[in-house]
Amino acid sequence: MKNVGVIAEYNPFHNGHLYHLNEAKKMFPNCNFILVLIGNFTQRGEVSIIDKWDKTKTALDYGYDLVVELPFLFATQAANIYAKGAIEILNYLNCDYLVFGSETNDVKLLENLVSITHNNEKYEKLVKKAMDDGLNYPSACSFALSKVSNVKIDKPNDVLALEYVRQIKNTNSKITAVSIKRTNDYHDENIRGNVTSATSIRKNVNNVRLIKKVMPNKVINYIKEVDYDTYFNLLKYQINTSCNLNEYVGVDEGIENKLKKVINNVSSVDELILNVKSKRYSYNRIQRTLLHVLCKNKKEDNDLKINYVRVLGLNNNGKKILKEAKKGNVPIITKFKKEYELLFKEDIKASLVYSILTNYDAKKDYASSIIKK
Repeated sequence: MKNVGVIAEYNPFHNGHLYHLNEAKKMFPNCNFILVLIGNFTQRGEVSIIDKWDKTKTALDYGYDLVVELPFLFATQAANIYAKGAIEILNYLNCDYLVFGSETNDVKLLENLVSITHNNEKYEKLVKKAMDDGLNYPSACSFALSKVSNVKIDKPNDVLALEYVRQIKNTNSKITAVSIKRTNDYHDENIRGNVTSATSIRKNVNNVRLIKKVMPNKVINYIKEVDYDTYFNLLKYQINTSCNLNEYVGVDEGIENKLKKVINNVSSVDELILNVKSKRYSYNRIQRTLLHVLCKNKKEDNDLKINYVRVLGLNNNGKKILKEAKKGNVPIITKFKKEYELLFKEDIKASLVYSILTNYDAKKDYASSIIKK
């Protein structure tokens, strides 16, 4: 039986995600479905309003066979790193297909763009020049790509899709990329109809009557309240008391000076980001950086190697996937043991921070068994 992979944050799981999953199941009937799940913090550095265990329950309820977690340091960095970790995990699990949403919905185009930019000296020089001129890395890549290919890739799902295809190529993977057309605006903050963006749901999270139209009712019960005041106060303390902010992941190119200068003149995380934001420092990049500062993720620990595959939940088909997974130096972990503490070091810190910001019980991350269906 073939294995189909999906990479998702589900923050929160909504009708658009259900549409995507159902379409994928129509494409690949009688196949196993693997979810690489982004846990309690997202790729944009946001605090997830649903924790990873409740996301896992939802995923199993709606038809996934195996749910594994993308480690925190991969899940909360730029698209190329995020994609690298997820594709490596799917490779270990013998995945045959990766299904993703994209605005262009053109895998051949994405594969062609990857080929054009691979070891392309002109492209690399254009990226460097654009960054020297003050653009952030994603914008510089988009600019350089448009110059060498006459194609502009700047929509969020397309950017991720391009990196998925790139990492499939870079790892010599057997995975075949498959796209499903993105049906709504990722950034739309208004809820229209019965399919909307996760952004719009988060913006209207307190209007239960409204969000009931666009997501499964039982998922609404999983939504957590995030204490952003505490987030800011912890961050303020960390920035003011750290002798060397530059040791943390994402703190580069002098951004530590701007953070130190601004932190005592603002009253929220959003205000801090807006006062530091520039052409070079995008909102999302700063948000991710602040998360790494808060969690004390040091650059020396950011080796960006998948050292384990952590299972969060499965059914009987999921058990079969694990039995047939590649055997090697990367353990597939279904239960936490004391010997894994060093492997999970950064994830443990992230769970503790998440527990301070929500009513999450961090102990269950390293005491509970996986969810079985």
